[in-house]
Amino acid sequence: MKIVAVDAIPYSIPYRKPLRFASGEVTAAEHVLIRVHTDDGIVGIADAPPRPFTYGETQRGIVAVVETLFAPAVVGLTLTQHEVVHSRLARTVANPVAKAAIDMAIWDALGRTLDLPVTELLGGYTDRMRVSHMLGFDTPAAMVDEATRMRSEYGIEVFKIKVGRRPVSLDTAVVRALRENLGPDVELYVDGNRGWTASESARAMAEMRDLDLSLAEELCPADDVLGRRWLVSQLDVPFVADESAVTPAEITREVLGGSATAVSIKTARSGFTGARRTHHLCEGLGLEVVMGNQIDGQLGSACTVAFGAAFDLTSRRAGELSNFLDMSDDLLTEPLEIRDGELTVHTGAGLGVDIDPDQLGRYRQDT
Repeated sequence: MKIVAVDAIPYSIPYRKPLRFASGEVTAAEHVLIRVHTDDGIVGIADAPPRPFTYGETQRGIVAVVETLFAPAVVGLTLTQHEVVHSRLARTVANPVAKAAIDMAIWDALGRTLDLPVTELLGGYTDRMRVSHMLGFDTPAAMVDEATRMRSEYGIEVFKIKVGRRPVSLDTAVVRALRENLGPDVELYVDGNRGWTASESARAMAEMRDLDLSLAEELCPADDVLGRRWLVSQLDVPFVADESAVTPAEITREVLGGSATAVSIKTARSGFTGARRTHHLCEGLGLEVVMGNQIDGQLGSACTVAFGAAFDLTSRRAGELSNFLDMSDDLLTEPLEIRDGELTVHTGAGLGVDIDPDQLGRYRQDT
C-alpha cells in the first residue's frame, strides 16, 4: 500500500457549446488526469479541473506543481496516511485543485486495494443522489429549452441558474421564464459568481421574490465585506458561500461574519480529506450544504457523488452532477448515467470507474 509514483497527464475534450457565467467562459475541458501508483500494482485516479479565473490554477501549472513538488512529497507514504499527505501538500500555498486530485486518487487506490467503494470508506450513507443541472448564460428561450430537455431526457427537477450579468434584468427575465415554463414543482436557485454588486443583488432578488427560489450563491464579491453582510441579512433564502469559502477557516469566517448561511462543497478543490473536514464543520454549525460542480467531467462527477452519498447532510439536497453531459466525449470505460433525476454511485472498488486508454490517448496533450 505504499505510493511509488504519481502521474499528471494533461488532456482536452471540447464542450458541445461554450459554458458562460459571470467569472468566465469554458469551451473545452482542459483538465489533468492524476494517477497514483502503489507498490502492489494498484493505480488510483482522479481529475484536476483548473479554473484560472477562480483559483488561479492552469493546466500547465497543475502538471508542473504535481511533478516538481507534490509527487516527491507523497511518494513513499502509505495509502492510509491521509493526514500526512494533507500536511505535506499544505506546505505549498494555494493549488487547491492539484492537491485535491492527489488526495482523491489516493482514496481511490485505497478502495481498490481493500476492494471497497470509496463512498463506504467515507461514510456509506446511501448509494445515490438527486441531480441538479447547471444552466449557463443564454437567452431565456434557449435556457428554457435546455432545462426542458434535461427534465424530459434525464428526469432532472432541480436547476442552478447562472446569473450576474448587467443589466440584472437579463437574468431576472431568464429565471422568470424558467419558472413560468417549468411550473411550480421544479426547484430553481441562482449563482452569481460574484458578478453583481450587493445593491444589484438585492434588487434582483427582490424582483424574483415571487419565483420561489431555494438558494442564492455568491451573488456579489466576498471582499465587499459590509455590502455582502447587508445583502445576506435581508435575504429570505440561504446564501451559499462557494469560491469565497474553500477551507474550513474561510467557511468559519464567512458564516460567523454574517456573509453566508450555507456552503458549497466541491471535492475537485478540497479532495475527500478536506471535504470531510468541511462536512463535519457544517454539521456542527447547522449549515445547509450543496455538493457543487467544478464543470466536472465524468470522473470528477464520480468523485462528487461518491462523497455526497457518503453522508446524510451532503445527500439531502440535489448535487450538481450533470455537467459532464455538456462534454462532447469522455474518458471512462463505462459512462455515468442519470436516470429519473438521480445519479447512482458506481459499484466496485474505489470510485468504481476506469479510464479507457484509447480515449486517453486520443485526448492527452503531452504526446
